[in-house]
Amino acid sequence: MTRRFMDEALEEARAAALRGEVPVGAVIVRNGDVVARAGNETRARNDPTAHAEILAIRRACSALAAERLTGCDLYVTLEPCAMCAGAISFARLRRLYFGAADAKGGAVESGGRFFAQPTCHHAPEVYSALSETESAALLKTFFAARRSSDPEP
Repeated sequence: MTRRFMDEALEEARAAALRGEVPVGAVIVRNGDVVARAGNETRARNDPTAHAEILAIRRACSALAAERLTGCDLYVTLEPCAMCAGAISFARLRRLYFGAADAKGGAVESGGRFFAQPTCHHAPEVYSALSETESAALLKTFFAARRSSDPEP
């Protein structure tokens, strides 16, 4: 079942890429049912906080009429950044499953390791490298295409 939900997050990431967004997708699940899904929308919304995780958390809270997502799991194609890790903590998500590590911007197993900090109020169970190859390939292909289409200076 875990693979199914990561496949759905990958679908959201592919859709984001087709919109010209960085291909990151997220799905929130409770009791085996998808509650919310999202892909990055930072460009479309002109909003640097419109990461897939943040949008999925907002949609799940709205769908469940709750400010906390206790008992819910988040599947995301890329290791969350510090902003998203903070939102995951405040939302009280039970588990985090992510695909590709992000050595530059990640904050779960890379960088500042948000959930390991003494100031973190809630840390979900973390499972990394789920569909890592597919997740990383989407990002590499996206950025390679952008580099090749940029005019030379």
